[in-house]
Amino acid sequence: MAQQLPTIFASGETQSAVKNTSLIRLLFTAMRPHQWSKNLFIFAPLLFGKKMTDLTAVGYSFLAFAVFCLLASSLYIFNDWFDAEEDRAHPEKRFRPISSGDLPVPVALFGAGVLFLAAFGIAAVIGVKFVLLAALYFILILSYCLVLKRLLVLDCMTIAAGFVMRVVGGAIAVEVMPTHWLIVCAFLLALFLAFTKRRQELLTLSDNAAEHRQVLGQYSVRYVDRVNNILIGAAIVCYALYTVAPETVERFHTNNLIYGTVFVIYGMLRYMALIEDSANGGNPSKMLLQDKPLLLTVIGWTIYNAVLIYQTPLKAMWLGLFG
Repeated sequence: MAQQLPTIFASGETQSAVKNTSLIRLLFTAMRPHQWSKNLFIFAPLLFGKKMTDLTAVGYSFLAFAVFCLLASSLYIFNDWFDAEEDRAHPEKRFRPISSGDLPVPVALFGAGVLFLAAFGIAAVIGVKFVLLAALYFILILSYCLVLKRLLVLDCMTIAAGFVMRVVGGAIAVEVMPTHWLIVCAFLLALFLAFTKRRQELLTLSDNAAEHRQVLGQYSVRYVDRVNNILIGAAIVCYALYTVAPETVERFHTNNLIYGTVFVIYGMLRYMALIEDSANGGNPSKMLLQDKPLLLTVIGWTIYNAVLIYQTPLKAMWLGLFG
């Protein structure tokens, strides 16, 4: 009997370790790390504010990115707990850790609290203005989870406002003033993505859409398609006007940014083609990571703009190194 005790205890410790590992994995899944790609909007002020050669600014941008990732994950967990009953009737959401019952609610909420505290701990390093912006973002998205996601149009506008706040947060982190053009372009693009997601939900859930998300009972595919036709045109035109605006040309000393609109047009049109297949879903984060042409388009757009915006600093750096 005495000889069996070490084996029994070892087995119990192993089971406990496996259980803890499983909970950590489930909690990480509930954080939805694939959604963190949405926070790439934070780096727009770094690029267009001509701060990419400033290592301090780059560091603060990554800290801001981390803050929004942690805050978003905290809110995702809270939202999954709040909507658990509705999610259990959803063909995909019922497999989420909380709605499936695999992740205990106390563990999930504790994890959300830790993420919340960690986010504001990092935000404090950036500065008071950024802390206030992060708090405003948290309140806005929390309001969306509790109330605003049930209101026609305002649900999508709230999501878009969250993206704008990412841009503003990125600007605060690197100490630049975001232009009105940049804010409007971000808002229109985010609004387009929000409405396309509603469209996919309508197609996927069909006649039972309102049972899974109350506001879907007020939408129709035809209405969302009309809205998206307006938004895609407005976003492309707005971006094109931004690239040739006098203040833009004066800041970057070039009027060639307009040709980068090709990437924007292709990317948005490809995205619209992809969502015609309901199997692709309406998650822009997953689609960006899974569709190589779309991902390459974003990378190409970034490189093209970076080369034009930073051509003077790059020349100076080259001359400094090689004479």
